[in-house]
Amino acid sequence: MSTTDRAARLALAHLVEPGSRELGLLTRRVGAPEALLMAVHGGGVSEPLAGAVRARLDAAGLGTSTGSADAWAERVAHTLAAAMTERAGELGARIVTAADDEWPLALDDLTRISQEGADVLRRDTDPPLCLWLRGPVRLEETMERSVSVVGARAVTGYGQFVASEFAFGLAERGWTVVSGGALGVDVTAHRGALAAGGVTCAVLACGIDQVYPVSNSAVFERIAEEGLLLTEWPPGTRPHKTRFLTRNRVIAAATRGTVMVEAGSRSGARNTLGYARRLQRSTMVVPGPVTSAMSVGCHVELRTPGTVLVTRVEEIVEEIGHVGELAEPIHGAERPEDALDATQSRVLDAVAPRAVRSAEEIAAIAGVAGRDARRSLPVLEQHGFIVRTNGGYRLASRSGP
Repeated sequence: MSTTDRAARLALAHLVEPGSRELGLLTRRVGAPEALLMAVHGGGVSEPLAGAVRARLDAAGLGTSTGSADAWAERVAHTLAAAMTERAGELGARIVTAADDEWPLALDDLTRISQEGADVLRRDTDPPLCLWLRGPVRLEETMERSVSVVGARAVTGYGQFVASEFAFGLAERGWTVVSGGALGVDVTAHRGALAAGGVTCAVLACGIDQVYPVSNSAVFERIAEEGLLLTEWPPGTRPHKTRFLTRNRVIAAATRGTVMVEAGSRSGARNTLGYARRLQRSTMVVPGPVTSAMSVGCHVELRTPGTVLVTRVEEIVEEIGHVGELAEPIHGAERPEDALDATQSRVLDAVAPRAVRSAEEIAAIAGVAGRDARRSLPVLEQHGFIVRTNGGYRLASRSGP
């Protein structure tokens, strides 16, 4: 068969929904051109796959076989690939396949997480056959140092603040912020990265020519100018509920780790985190108020072994960055008392705010030797913690009652 691998992949991407485990296994075994021939003719593939391909062929006006089997498959490949390539050019988009240098190898990990016998979403996890891209940056370079930030659409003020701050801080440090372009946490993360002058990538659940949600159109245009819009669905494809869930596997696989900012108990963000966990990527979760319905999913995920609690950008970088990129420990505000040694601290605790006590009384209350108390008291007086009066000591007024 003379059909090129690229044309066959583009045709299959039009005829079969992304992630198909059956098609992925077949393509890797016999190659994309032969897989297209078998899918078009329904030979050697399951009836559900053959039926889905027939329906798409009929819709494209290619459902009638003409000439030999090879010639028909070649016609299908040429017609669909040419149409999609032309449409991509009209949209200012480009098409990338696994044979191209721009392809991120991390996506190939999706071949190893399929769960046979499970529901469709957990079974059909194969890598995309090809990707449609809009944006000036190269895909593989963009994803080399990337992290996904995901969460609830019904984001709270708390979630908006965290998503914006995290995305801004990550972008400032040279990390690509990846999300799904949805309302709520997703678009807030995209905006935060753009505000920092960094790179962000929106992974869509529809064709590259579709704007969903429409309210995010201005953000999408800016991402296309400065970052990347990415999808595995051909132009013209409308978003469906299941496509958002299917899309999430690409977000998880392409990045080094996933940060879930807010999530209800049934949030799709938990689906992304689940893919990241199965791919052995870093799974990070931001805690929220225990009274917030938008943090219930976060708290459930935090009980899963291996999930990392994060509250700062530095902690995210420590988790997914290079060796040595450690977050500085959080310390409370320094106090003058921090400079005291253990004995001096005990002596200071034994000095009363108003009552004047002798060195011996203070030693007895503190539980230290009289000699140690007499050595410590002048030091405490010198630093302004206590004052000497009437032959004894009391706390200085600045120390308060």
